[in-house]
Amino acid sequence: MSPPLNHAFRRALVLVVLGPWMASSVGAAATPSAAPSPVPPASTVLGIDGSRFTINRRPVFLLGFSYYGALGAPETVLRRDLDEFQRCGFNWLRVWATWNAYGADVSAVDAAGKAHPPYLDRLRSLVADCDHRGLIVDVTLTRHRPSGPADKEAGVHDLNAHARAITVLVDTLKPYRNWYLDLANERDVGDARFVPVDELRRLRNHVRELDPQRLVTASFGGHDLSAQDVRDALLTADLDFLAPHRPRHAKSPGETEAHTRELLARVAAEGRRVPVLHQEPFRRGYGSWNPAAEDFLLDLRGAVAGGAAGWCFHNGSERKTVEGKPRRSFDLRTRPLLDQLDPEERRVVLAAAAAARR
Repeated sequence: MSPPLNHAFRRALVLVVLGPWMASSVGAAATPSAAPSPVPPASTVLGIDGSRFTINRRPVFLLGFSYYGALGAPETVLRRDLDEFQRCGFNWLRVWATWNAYGADVSAVDAAGKAHPPYLDRLRSLVADCDHRGLIVDVTLTRHRPSGPADKEAGVHDLNAHARAITVLVDTLKPYRNWYLDLANERDVGDARFVPVDELRRLRNHVRELDPQRLVTASFGGHDLSAQDVRDALLTADLDFLAPHRPRHAKSPGETEAHTRELLARVAAEGRRVPVLHQEPFRRGYGSWNPAAEDFLLDLRGAVAGGAAGWCFHNGSERKTVEGKPRRSFDLRTRPLLDQLDPEERRVVLAAAAAARR
């Protein structure tokens, strides 16, 4: 990562990042301005070299942030968040192509896998802007089998819809090389999200037919990966890298280094070398344990020391407050993510780049 920040620069950074938090937030009446002019495609190319990621062939550690509801955000919100996270050393963000929360369906594809305007166009514009900025974008799909007619939760309903959604996304975003596809969020969780490993393999092959160079993963939810999980991901589904979601409890940050080393050893035992990306760690407002800034930073340092290729600053809504506020990345329609973070999270944003140095 970047060299240590000197004192003067750190003071300037604090003013840049914290200053807007002290001012009034973007108002509810904010509306998107005209779409930005097209930018030359493929100026930012994500690649893999062994167990590390590369950007334009240079090894990098992907330091990211959850930005799930991005397609519902006005351009003013997007610009503010991207500018300031990038100033703080972040180079990656996770966006969902299937997101329906708080009465707003901002999915780029619908439950049948068809294009969902205008949000597919917003995804293309976001990826294009990030390509110009040198940022990597995680585009995530999720499966959701509805329980009945009233079940409106976002997600593609079945294998055919899943394949159709992949076609729409790949065809729309194919000129850009700064994004990868998460085929199925927490694909092994045994509820409406579940995607059998044989279907995962078929979906991965479908991407390869459409775009042979596109990097593809699928995430595993809420547990450390077993040897069988690794075989399912790498040998059966033929994914390009691993995206585990580790357990969320108070001991978890101190265990990340050891579990990352263990996971890389399991990968090596299968004769492979691939990156391990900690895509969705714990977050504040989720359960009885509310992690502090040092917990996030300990987790990040453990990921780096254990040999991970990337780590995400995860954030979302509050489960115990009225209307889930602050909703953070789960709802970006009126307020930038930065304005919704609490003091502990702001400390993480300011310190993460230094903690991510190898």
